[in-house]
Amino acid sequence: MKTFVRTMLSVSALSLALAGCGSSDQGQQPQEGATGGAAQGAPTKLVISTWGFSEDFFREEIYAPFEKEHNVEIVLEIGNNAERLNKVRQGNSNVDLIYLSDYYAQQGIEDGLFETIDRSRIPNLEEIYDIAKAPLGEEYGPAYTVGQFGIAYNPNLIETEIKSWSDLWNPELAGKMTLPSITSTTGPMILDAASMVAGNETFNEDQAFAKIKELNDGVVKYYDKTSEYVNMFTQEEIAVGPIMEMYFKDIQAAVPDAKFVSPEEGGYAVMNTVNIVKGSKNKELAEEFINYQLSKEVQEKAAKAKVDSPVHKGLTLTEEEAQGITYGEETINKLRMLEMKMVNDNSKTWIDRWNREIIQ
Repeated sequence: MKTFVRTMLSVSALSLALAGCGSSDQGQQPQEGATGGAAQGAPTKLVISTWGFSEDFFREEIYAPFEKEHNVEIVLEIGNNAERLNKVRQGNSNVDLIYLSDYYAQQGIEDGLFETIDRSRIPNLEEIYDIAKAPLGEEYGPAYTVGQFGIAYNPNLIETEIKSWSDLWNPELAGKMTLPSITSTTGPMILDAASMVAGNETFNEDQAFAKIKELNDGVVKYYDKTSEYVNMFTQEEIAVGPIMEMYFKDIQAAVPDAKFVSPEEGGYAVMNTVNIVKGSKNKELAEEFINYQLSKEVQEKAAKAKVDSPVHKGLTLTEEEAQGITYGEETINKLRMLEMKMVNDNSKTWIDRWNREIIQ
């Protein structure tokens, strides 16, 4: 069995000039032909497929400066991962760039839907954490944000101090806990955590399922949507459960004493990627946009707005600015990373087994 998780190590930053837009220290200029003749004539349309959250922020703070600098009109196609990927599969889209979680991006790669990227045109890759540079292979797009999947809990409802994934197996938490469904983005992560708690260095499917079964009677609900988790936590139907850090601010708004923990073994990397769709007529322009997305300026804006956790190593945030996002070299270097090809290859088997053995 292949290793299911690998812990990422950092390397020293290389001193390269940033190539994004909007500030003098990012001095790469648009190349002729890449932007429809630079800043002359009708703007080039760049179609971006994305989720649509924080749309006003992205339009005003991210897209507008790039449009002005490159004489571009950015057009958005909005939807969830599955909807947007299926649209590309069916050929019903003229998308140039597509934002997807790593799980769905791996499916796009296996289906041959993406262009390979020219990394020489994306120098800001050298300025981001190693974990984000090529999460799905050197030929494909980077992760522009890396969050983490950890554990939230209400210390007013339980005595156990949560420090480790193994703490979820504390008998005190029975009847007070939620876990993600296997069909959710983070379902495979909790399955891997169960294998690890069972004592395995590499993923062991049988022992992972056996370990989850030990919790089954004490799980209030296996959640599919984060909104379900937040509602249960707010109503005190649960006191603990794994969740993505990016949603913790919603929990803490309702339960100020709530805590989020990056387990001592490491949280799980939750990565959103950006790729160029095969057949795009604007490949070089799309590569310029990826480089811009990775620039210190853009990364800092998104981090301070608490829209995305940054991957740029050069950011320095205050404690207040970093609250609620995944930030800092120490945290990033401890993150555990699923091998998405293996997840995709086994997902149907795991779902079938989960339905038979867990959801009875």
